[in-house]
Amino acid sequence: MQPIHSFRMPTGLWQRPLSEAAEAHAAVTESRDSHALPWLGPRAFTLIELLVVIAIIGLLMALLLPAIQRVREAANRARCLNNLKQIGIALHSHHSQLDYFPPAMIIQPAVSYTDNWSLQARLLPYIEQDNLHRQINFALPYSDPSHWQVSRVPIPIFLCPSETKKVPFVEPSGQIQFPINYGANLGVWFVYHAPSGLSGDGVFSHTYPRQISEILDGTSNTVGYAEVKAWTPYLANSCNPNALNVPPPADYNAAMAYVSGTFRDNGHTEWVDGKVHQTGVTFTLPPNTKVPYTNNGNVYDVDVNTARESHTQTCPSYAIITSRSYHPGGVNVLFMDGSARQIRNTISLPVWRALGTRAGGEVVNQNDLQ
Repeated sequence: MQPIHSFRMPTGLWQRPLSEAAEAHAAVTESRDSHALPWLGPRAFTLIELLVVIAIIGLLMALLLPAIQRVREAANRARCLNNLKQIGIALHSHHSQLDYFPPAMIIQPAVSYTDNWSLQARLLPYIEQDNLHRQINFALPYSDPSHWQVSRVPIPIFLCPSETKKVPFVEPSGQIQFPINYGANLGVWFVYHAPSGLSGDGVFSHTYPRQISEILDGTSNTVGYAEVKAWTPYLANSCNPNALNVPPPADYNAAMAYVSGTFRDNGHTEWVDGKVHQTGVTFTLPPNTKVPYTNNGNVYDVDVNTARESHTQTCPSYAIITSRSYHPGGVNVLFMDGSARQIRNTISLPVWRALGTRAGGEVVNQNDLQ
């Protein structure tokens, strides 16, 4: 049987006192921990480091924000142009089905009301709003309580994405109405005269439904719709001028002589109303021309309707309803051939007015539209 050999600790360790060994171990541990302390946990930012980070973020935002805004505006402009194209499709669908374009409004001398339905209301079946159209009784005014559920509905393609005031207008009666950003072309200057039934030289007219064959200047040279701003203040019922066949003002200064009347602050807030200051546009002045008017110490950029159209109005209606837009540089328009594009603010007044007539006989050079 083999002898069992006893295990012997190395002489150095066996003979060292226990207390000395413990002290040595503690010293090694302390030395290791002292080297590891800076890396044991997360370290807080200093105030200077935090300020530097904030400054860098601010600088990056300042560099990126203009680019983001440009991209957003480009998207809004594209959507706005698409809205106009959809309106163009609706107009031509209406013409294909009924052989005429809808009138701006139908004024009936035999009825007592003056709240006549707009062209836009008659386009509802052609812009996928047929259910809303079925709720309208065109024999009654849009202000009739039976129509309050219609007027309070915002129509998406009637609103530009860049519009800053997409809020409803509340009538004193309580009826809620929604704004619009695209005005039908009712001519350069003269709009309507109730006693004679005459309408302006634009694409659309009052009561009388026009056909595409009446656009003698050519559909690619004639604007059907142009942008307008919601909640544009306007002046009404000055009866100036108070005669037919008054030619358009020669220039801006001449137009300013007609800026008078009763001040109102709710133009282009009622897509159901056929009056020119609500759903129309005229070509008296170039796009985005400011028409200043002071009311109670405040200066407003206004429209003018010298006589709000109705069968009771004996004065002729002339209107300065300027095309305005939030898009930089110009306004988006729909041509009657169905195309949509931007027209620059710098377009000459004669060319702009030529685009607003259906049969003026003007020759429009496409290079003048650049």
